[in-house]
Amino acid sequence: MATKVVDLRSDTVTKPSEAMRAAMAAADVDDDVLGADPTACRFEAEMARIMGKEAALFVPSGTMANLISVLAHCDARGSEVILGDDSHVHVYEHGGISTLGGVHPRTVPNNPDGTMDVDRIVAAIRSTDGALYYPTTRLICLENTHGNSGGKCLTVEYTDKVGEVAKAHGLKLHIDGARIFNASVALGVPVDRLVRAADSVSVCINLLGTTLKCYQIAYATHIRTENGLIPVDI
Repeated sequence: MATKVVDLRSDTVTKPSEAMRAAMAAADVDDDVLGADPTACRFEAEMARIMGKEAALFVPSGTMANLISVLAHCDARGSEVILGDDSHVHVYEHGGISTLGGVHPRTVPNNPDGTMDVDRIVAAIRSTDGALYYPTTRLICLENTHGNSGGKCLTVEYTDKVGEVAKAHGLKLHIDGARIFNASVALGVPVDRLVRAADSVSVCINLLGTTLKCYQIAYATHIRTENGLIPVDI
């Protein structure tokens, strides 16, 4: 008779160990809204360091982390984001970028390996000649690993190429990196290198066996804008 059940429904059902629970109970806490919670501040600083970015923001869910990033980059209603037709942001996040931000999704077919053809990404970028009637392309989103493609990893070469396209057209690049650490291990590439081309990245650490949730990691001005600290354009 089985004495232990292994739950394989999803990596989202992981539970904390007793040591994790003890650490949470003993954590030094304060008002995070005021930026005074020392544990949250340490978490954010460490995650930013690991990802090679300027700052990080601890948020309750991966959906929120992606939404914050999209809305920060697409800061005007009628903006458009290019993303995979089978991506998490497009399929599983309740249409939040449109519902809450007035951001229009322009989908490109995901290949079986989770990528989008680069030439199709380029073709999806709106011409400025049509600014009177087209949405304005402002962002490209990638997902690494790609959940609906069976957890396929996007290579650093591919991500860099998409980053070059974004820069050449004055766009931003966001990576939904809920499982980016899995990609790092599988590819043998440091995680900061995998996201170097990105202007922002979301990371879920509850998928690594903790009850903590997600980070949205980007440039400091991006974080401060969303946190209401410094109202600046990026």
